[in-house]
Amino acid sequence: MSEPFGVYVHVPFCAHRCDYCAFATYADRDHLMDDYVAAVVQEIRWSNAEGMPAATSVFFGGGTPSRLAPEKLLEILDAIVRTDDCEVTVECNPEDADVARLAAYRAGGVNRMSFGVQSTQPAVLADLGRRHGTMAHAQVSRAVHEAGFATWNMDLIIGSRAETLDDVQHTLDDLLSLEFPPPHVSCYALTPEPATPLGRDPSRHPDEDETADAYDLVSRVLESNGYGWEEISNWAKPGHECRHNHVYWDQGDYFGFGSAAHSHQQGRRYWNVRTPERYIAMVNGGERPLGGEERLDEPTKQFERDSLALRTRRGVPAEAFDSLDEIAHLVRVENGRVTLAPQGRLLANQVIVRLRNAE
Repeated sequence: MSEPFGVYVHVPFCAHRCDYCAFATYADRDHLMDDYVAAVVQEIRWSNAEGMPAATSVFFGGGTPSRLAPEKLLEILDAIVRTDDCEVTVECNPEDADVARLAAYRAGGVNRMSFGVQSTQPAVLADLGRRHGTMAHAQVSRAVHEAGFATWNMDLIIGSRAETLDDVQHTLDDLLSLEFPPPHVSCYALTPEPATPLGRDPSRHPDEDETADAYDLVSRVLESNGYGWEEISNWAKPGHECRHNHVYWDQGDYFGFGSAAHSHQQGRRYWNVRTPERYIAMVNGGERPLGGEERLDEPTKQFERDSLALRTRRGVPAEAFDSLDEIAHLVRVENGRVTLAPQGRLLANQVIVRLRNAE
């Protein structure tokens, strides 16, 4: 069994930038696609030559990986040395999810898909600045099944001021009533990042209590329908957990390729330059596109390890805390391990700061 090792590929191209997005993505750089793909392949080849381990998981994120033509994305995938059972995930916008595209991915070695559906309710989609239609979940489900994917996920976002609890319930009903419902569901709380249209408009900022109620509803409905809670924002049917996520949650090693991609290797964390233009120029000039790095000392590594584990169903040993008295209502303690209670999941930071080495 190979030691888990992840590869992340950042695709910075988008057709449209959503109002809440603060990622290193661009809606006006499609003309760079061919040069960008060539640069990513070159960066991967450098790492291969230096003995990069075979990947047990690969994740194409962005941005919008489905902005690339399938053959271009697969050109990158082909450059990555992978184990025979490697999990390969591609994020795809719902409007790009036609059977021909998904079948091309499947034939080229992709075996898991991820779709940002966010909601099925028109007012919520409009408030988030999403472009796909309200029936996208059904189109995606049919296309994924027809293309032969056994495992995949849909992402939801809660917290829009345009969203009611009834909207959340309707979205969950829409997903779970599909002939082929997603076996993995992620649900993220909307975050008003400062430099985004959402962040600049306080009237659109989420209400914390309403978001908590929505999260509680999502958690209860999914768990009552056979989805196991994995991590604060993730639920999966048995056998459909995302292995790549666990590389991050378990503080494993992973390499990131492309502009703004992050890597972690035995306590060294580093990242590439942010813009695709600079990234391409540096790689074409024979230079590693390093944007910055930091090395974690042992107390920091231990704190991050516990912080990440606490977000998951694995939890941490009780001795990771000096006292649980002030957070007893937010956690559960079983067999000497502390996990977040449902009411503590959106308040995880209040628990994390109580970890023994938090200071």
